Amino acid sequence: MEVIEIQQAEMLQAINRSEVDMQVSTAKQYPRELSKVLNQIATYATMDVETASECFYVLRRGGDNGGTAIEGLSVRMAEIIAGAWGNLRVQTRIIGNDGKTITAQGVCHDLETNVAVSVEVKRRITDRNGRTFSEDMQVVTGNAASAIAFRNAVLKVVPKAVTKKVIAEVKQVALGQAIDLETSRRNCLANFAKAGVTEKMIFELFEISKIEEIDKNHIFELKGLWNAIKEGDTTVQEVFVKPIEERRQAEELRNASESKRRKAEEAIKRQTKADIGDFAVGADTGEATMKL
Repeated sequence: MEVIEIQQAEMLQAINRSEVDMQVSTAKQYPRELSKVLNQIATYATMDVETASECFYVLRRGGDNGGTAIEGLSVRMAEIIAGAWGNLRVQTRIIGNDGKTITAQGVCHDLETNVAVSVEVKRRITDRNGRTFSEDMQVVTGNAASAIAFRNAVLKVVPKAVTKKVIAEVKQVALGQAIDLETSRRNCLANFAKAGVTEKMIFELFEISKIEEIDKNHIFELKGLWNAIKEGDTTVQEVFVKPIEERRQAEELRNASESKRRKAEEAIKRQTKADIGDFAVGADTGEATMKL
């Protein structure tokens, strides 16, 4: 009697293929309607100010004066877009851990258009001293990397031109027309205080001197920075501590350079006066003669 062996890998591959074929068939039978998709995204994302605020992140990168603010759509917004877009197959998994970084892979497959994208996201699992994170922190970092991989994969498959129409509306809600500016300021400062960020650090980031100077654009950026920190795109150290230290060092270098320049000018002036003192000017002729 002939024995037929079925490899487990082949079984899983066949099951996955049948699942995808069924999903593709369903997607073709019930295609998405663009108008409904846009309406759903706008409805979900603008339910309240808090939800709208969580739809964006902001990163500060490079340069002087606090660097450049880079704005993007958050993991929460990617989840809303994926749910409204529909007929998507999205999955994430950890594919690498070399003791220094964790690598997460995100795969998004549009079952209607048959467009599939795979992205990888690396996150460091060592502190500034090179010590490896604990197992619990590695799990947390892996989850954050997976969430970001999910976001990046979804936003590469769903055309930006489609979602751009509703992003402006969501941003307006995120700026908080329904909530007064003073309350927004207090809420933002309270959130950052929990993470060890003082008012002074926020003032230095925006180069302002008092709370009243925090306007709606600052509020939007602070909310975006908070989302970026929560999602693992950046850290308090990178956003606040490092830029402030770099700015202070640059200021110290400028002050030292200016001090050297002033001292050099004063030395030249003293030397010039000393040289002039060695000469006498005749009252009648106006000629300079060396004193003997």
